[in-house]
Amino acid sequence: MSEIGAGDAVTTAATAAGWRRAGIAGAAIGVLAAGAAAGVAVERLTVGRGMRRRARLTLDATGPYGSLRGMPGRATADDGTELYYEVDEVEPDGGTADAPADDDATGTGTRRRRLFGRKAPAPVTVIFSHGYCLGQDSWHFQRAALRGLVRTVHWDQRSHGRSERGRSQAQGVPVGIDRLGRDLMAVIEAAAPEGRLVLVGHSMGGMTMMALADQYPALIRDRVAAVAFVGTSSGKLGEVSFGLPVAGVNAVRRVLPGVLRALGSQAELVERGRRATADLFAGLIKRYSFGSRDVDPSVARFAERLIESTPIDVVAEFYPAFTEHDKSAALPAFRDVPVLILAGDKDLVTPASHSEAIADRLPDAELVIVPDAGHLVMLEHPETVTDRLADLLARVGAVPAAKPRGR
Repeated sequence: MSEIGAGDAVTTAATAAGWRRAGIAGAAIGVLAAGAAAGVAVERLTVGRGMRRRARLTLDATGPYGSLRGMPGRATADDGTELYYEVDEVEPDGGTADAPADDDATGTGTRRRRLFGRKAPAPVTVIFSHGYCLGQDSWHFQRAALRGLVRTVHWDQRSHGRSERGRSQAQGVPVGIDRLGRDLMAVIEAAAPEGRLVLVGHSMGGMTMMALADQYPALIRDRVAAVAFVGTSSGKLGEVSFGLPVAGVNAVRRVLPGVLRALGSQAELVERGRRATADLFAGLIKRYSFGSRDVDPSVARFAERLIESTPIDVVAEFYPAFTEHDKSAALPAFRDVPVLILAGDKDLVTPASHSEAIADRLPDAELVIVPDAGHLVMLEHPETVTDRLADLLARVGAVPAAKPRGR
């Protein structure tokens, strides 16, 4: 056999093996999608495709979710990636300034920071970190409730939302949770260089906070006043079943990273297919985002928009980081501050047992398991999450004891 023929044979064999792995993954993921597909099939019996599309467009046009904006800023990660954030300031009259006047270059507001000719203490800043395939707007309800009461920072993790695509990832460097911890440090240095901090993180955002503590324990000791972990995990994510039978989940674990890489290399083609199967995609998102049956349709559509805006190659880039994530040893850094741990009892992505494991490491923390709630608990049960968060902020004097405005 010639050298070229041998090379072709090897390539053909590798391709065939790849398709076999993809076929196994497809069968396993088909089991995962069955519940969503069944719901979509029932809907198709009663609602025409054109009407469903018009309904989605109507929800996009009328839903106010994700419309809140603050003073924009950019932090630079240590690999040069530009990270986008927004600050909601607190005005003296209790209002919120989207673009405050007479402020210094950091946006903290020299006028508000002066008291009888001397510099007043820096305000408490609450920093919200979002989850995988989401963005800062996933905190919409909590942001709306806290505006005007406390200084908040909302940021987009690298390659998500309005932040730049990770520069080191563009050069082939894998993204890891430690990298995200350093990104959060860059945001803190840019948006809240002084004053006490309250850290709030959902899913990947909570893992980012753990990585921050692992790498910058002095920051946690000196500046962090309180912490809230929402639907997150300190490790062992490779054992999560996602509600699949054992055989199905084992097949997915073996082949999904390779399949995602293959899909990421054909991003444009995959995105077209994603749009063509919007109904099934929406069903999957609903199944893995929410635990209750009566989710507000506009909230469900908002979650769908957030997730579908994440490119498939970014999905593929980040996925391996979760199986490697283990930050249990970093949790004791939070023992000396008030901690809220909150999760949905029907979360299939980061099950409530993972929040219980965090609580085992932080025995003085408040553990809240929200009934009838899935992974996006802050969207599904916003009042519960906001009230618990408000209680935490009141405990450290960041907001008045009265509850913040609801949705």
